[in-house]
Amino acid sequence: MIFKTDSISSFKQKALHWAANFEVCCYLDSNNFTDPYSKFDLLIAAGIKHDVTDSSGNAFTELANFKNRHPQEWMTGFFSYDLKNETEQLQSSNADHLSFPDLYFFIPEHLIVVKDGEIDIQSEDAEDLFREINKTDIILNDIPRDFTIYPRFSRNEYIETVNKIKEHISRGDIYVTNFCQEFYAEQAQIDPVNVFERLNEISPKPFGCFFKYYDKYIISASPERFLAKRGNKLISQPIKGTAPRSADHQQDVINKSNLRNNSKEQQENVMIVDLVRNDLTRSAKPGTVKVEELFGIYSFEQVHQMISTIVCELADDVNMIDAIKNAFPMGSMTGAPKVSAMQLMEQYELTRRGIYSGAIGYLAPDGDFDFNVVIRTILYNATARYLSFQAGSAITYHADAEKEFEECLLKVKAILAVLARPISYPQP
Repeated sequence: MIFKTDSISSFKQKALHWAANFEVCCYLDSNNFTDPYSKFDLLIAAGIKHDVTDSSGNAFTELANFKNRHPQEWMTGFFSYDLKNETEQLQSSNADHLSFPDLYFFIPEHLIVVKDGEIDIQSEDAEDLFREINKTDIILNDIPRDFTIYPRFSRNEYIETVNKIKEHISRGDIYVTNFCQEFYAEQAQIDPVNVFERLNEISPKPFGCFFKYYDKYIISASPERFLAKRGNKLISQPIKGTAPRSADHQQDVINKSNLRNNSKEQQENVMIVDLVRNDLTRSAKPGTVKVEELFGIYSFEQVHQMISTIVCELADDVNMIDAIKNAFPMGSMTGAPKVSAMQLMEQYELTRRGIYSGAIGYLAPDGDFDFNVVIRTILYNATARYLSFQAGSAITYHADAEKEFEECLLKVKAILAVLARPISYPQP
């Protein structure tokens, strides 16, 4: 049923707070960014009608079976990065302090889709639900200040590790990799809804997401699309290349221009474009993989990003779940060669990535889907009171370890602003 409202922004806020009362909910916000492949402005799924949970091993098959049992239903969910152990002969041995499942999807009791000012509510009693949402009280809580954010790597440890990775590149083991580091807080108590609202306000991104899975929360301001399907077309838009925004307009223009013309950033980007082209070939009709845009520069509140777009036509004998599996994990978060890069990062990183650098999105009844890349994201286990966020950067032969360290800090700038505290590095 279609509804109108005088204030979409007010409805969105009330709907978020309403949805967060359920044990499981998913809130996907495009934040008014539009592109040729946008399907809606906002999607909210709340309450569980049916769901599927699985760990790495047979997860994609279980999801395909779940989709086949419910072909005409919307479903939302997430893929953990550690499903790499299913798509390739790999393993994850680093510590996991969050305990998310590797795969979770659910068919919601209530679905809300907002597009062009219209609110489409799919529920048993849509009118009652619309009234209930509009009566929802908004409670704002301050961020508690009684926890400290620590790094897994000191600055020197990070730089030493990057230089060790570069030795592998010099030997020809890999060409490029995405090396990630975790920042974390123990005994952290936050209001996840309020934290998401603040993050979405200061760093709005086209793939913003709030996902509640019982006592665990994903609070995401992702700028990156992993993979979308529109009709028989697959679209992937990897990000490689980052530059800071500046409050000074002239300097901001210079930063943007420097990113566009930076040979190192272009080198990183084209390596990942080639990797994604190869991934899409596994699902494509022969001869249909093409680069729709190379080195596109897109500006967000905190950073400029270099984004390329690769597309293909889906082969008739490849189903939607296999198309996702064939490209997972996304090239921008792995490296080249892909398997070797993932193996090395398992050796040098100190934390299991889990949901970070995985994907969140939806499967639609018409066969379309859209998934982000889980970056610029806070992960929170409320029962364990463990809060985590990670950042990575591309390491190539020409990488400057100091600059890569600073790039990681730039990428978590908005998260630190929301949490209102710095990272506590050990004194040298």
